[in-house]
Amino acid sequence: MRAVEDAVGVKIPDNARLMRNLLHGTQFQHDHIVHFYHLHALDWVDIVSALKADPAKTAALSDQVSNAPWGGTAYFKSVQNRVQTFVDSGQLGPFANAYWGHKAYKLPPEANLMATSHYLEALKLQAKAAKNHAILGGKNPHPQSLVVGGITSIRDLNPDRLAQFLFIWKETQDFIKNVYIPDLLAVASFYKDWGAIGGTDNFLAWGEFPESDQEPDSLFMPGGFIQKKNIADIKPADQKKVTEHVSHAWYEDGKALHPFQGETKPKHGDYRPGEKYSWFKAPRYMDESCEVGPLARVLVAYAKGHPEIKTLVDGTLKKLDIPVTALFSTLGRTAARGLETVAIGDRMEKWYMQLMDNVKNGKTKTYQSWEMPNNGMGVGLNDVPRGALGHWIQIEKKVIKNYQYVVPSTWNLGPRCGNGKPGPVEQALIGTPVEDPKQPLEVLRTVHSFDPCVACGVHIIDPDSNEVYKIRVT
Repeated sequence: MRAVEDAVGVKIPDNARLMRNLLHGTQFQHDHIVHFYHLHALDWVDIVSALKADPAKTAALSDQVSNAPWGGTAYFKSVQNRVQTFVDSGQLGPFANAYWGHKAYKLPPEANLMATSHYLEALKLQAKAAKNHAILGGKNPHPQSLVVGGITSIRDLNPDRLAQFLFIWKETQDFIKNVYIPDLLAVASFYKDWGAIGGTDNFLAWGEFPESDQEPDSLFMPGGFIQKKNIADIKPADQKKVTEHVSHAWYEDGKALHPFQGETKPKHGDYRPGEKYSWFKAPRYMDESCEVGPLARVLVAYAKGHPEIKTLVDGTLKKLDIPVTALFSTLGRTAARGLETVAIGDRMEKWYMQLMDNVKNGKTKTYQSWEMPNNGMGVGLNDVPRGALGHWIQIEKKVIKNYQYVVPSTWNLGPRCGNGKPGPVEQALIGTPVEDPKQPLEVLRTVHSFDPCVACGVHIIDPDSNEVYKIRVT
C-alpha cells in the first residue's frame, strides 16, 4: 500500500494513519508474545524438568519475580499434572520436538515449571490479542481493511468497538509488563553468557509508526544504518543503497541490482555451499550484510537517544548487570524483542486517544480517493515485527510493470553475496559452542532468535498444475 500510495501521490487521512498504527502495534504485541513463548522459549526452558519442581517453591518464585494474576501452590501443581499427563501418554503435543534433558539447559525445575505455566497462559492471551487485530483489520492473520488511500473500517469508529479495543489492549499490555518482561529477565539471568554469542556487525531499520504525514522524521521507531557495531556513528537509511545479489542463489547469474531493476529468474542446481546453495537472494546495504528486526530497531533507537527505548535498555542492562556490548548477541536480540513491545504498546495509548478525540470532534474520514497515473514509481518502507520490509513498484500504462519486495527473512537468511560476505544468520552462528552435534540446541537458540520465516521470502509453485508438493529432506 505504501509503495502504491507513493507511486500515485495520495496522502492518507489522519484517522487512517492512527488506525494503521494501532493495527500494526497490535500485531507487534501479538507477534512478540507468540515468538517468545511458543517459538523460542523452549530453547531455554526444559519442560520435562518441570515435573521435578516443588509447586510450593514455584509459587514462591513466581511471587518474587512476576506480577502474574494467577499463581499459588495449587495452580502450579495443576500445571505440573497437565504436563505429566502429556508425558504419560507418550504424546507431548506442542512439546514434542525438543532436546529435553540437554546439558545446555540451565534453569532449575521451579523456574521451568513457572515458565511452562506462562507458556500455557500465553496461548490464551495471544488469542485475545488476535481478536483485537481483527477489530480494526477485519480478520487475523492477513487483515482485509487496509487499502491504498487509507483504511476501510470506518464502521468501527464507534464508542463500543473502540472501548472493546482499549480493553483488550490493556489486558495484553499488562501481560507484557507483568509476565513477559519478568520472564525474559528471569530466563536471561541464567544465560548471561549468551550475551557474547550469536552476534552480527551491521544493522538496518527503515523505521515505523508515523506520527504525522512527515516521514521519516515523525516515525516513533526511527530508521537508520549501523555499521561495524558503531552506534556512535549512525547513518540515515536510504533505500537507494539497497542491492540484491544472486551469486550464491539459485537464479540466473547476473550483477547485483537495486529492487527497481530486480529480476526473478530461477535456475535450480545442486547444493554446493561454495557455489549456489539457497533460494534466497542476498540483500546488501552499501555492500554490507545487515541484520534487521527488533535488535536493529532497538539499537538504532538507542543510538538516537529515543527516550522510551533508552530507559528500557539501560534499566535492563542494569538489572542483569551486563555491559551494553552484550546487546550484540542472541541474548540482546531476544531482549530487544521484549523491550520494543513495551515501548510500542505504551505508545498505542497515545494513538488511541488521538483517534478518540478526532471521533468526538466529528472527524471520521478514513479514506482518500486517488487515480491511477499512466506511469509512476513508488517505494514502500516499513518495519514489521520480523524487521525491515521494502516494496518497490513500477507502473506503466496504468498497470504494474515490475514489482519487487525484500522481506526481513531475506535480509537475515540470505546467503553469501558476490563479495563472499555471509548473511546475518550465517555470521551469527560462527563460533557458537555446541555441546552435542547430534542435538544442536545452541544453534536453534540463535536461529530462532531471528524469528525466521522461509515462506515469507521464498514461494515455490508449479505454474502448470499449481500442485502442492511434499518434500522430505534426508
